[in-house]
Amino acid sequence: MLQSVNKFILQRIKQLEIVGVVMRITSFSVVSWMGADSPFMMVWTLNTIDAVLLTWCAVLKKDLAYTLLNGFWILVGIVGVLRAGAIIH
Repeated sequence: MLQSVNKFILQRIKQLEIVGVVMRITSFSVVSWMGADSPFMMVWTLNTIDAVLLTWCAVLKKDLAYTLLNGFWILVGIVGVLRAGAIIH
């Protein structure tokens, strides 16, 4: 199963990376434009999903710098989701 997912990603890696980058730009644009009125749960969920996608791409490309950077964004996104959901303060 994992091999077939990796194959799917590798066959479309450039397109998936663009999707992930556009997702990240969108989430940060929403916060920039809306400020405190932003739908933070949606923003952090989108940010976390794009971080997972971009990390997976970076791992498959064996790109340590982007694996580390986007892995960090996964952790930031999880904290953001937990804070937006009032699970942690």
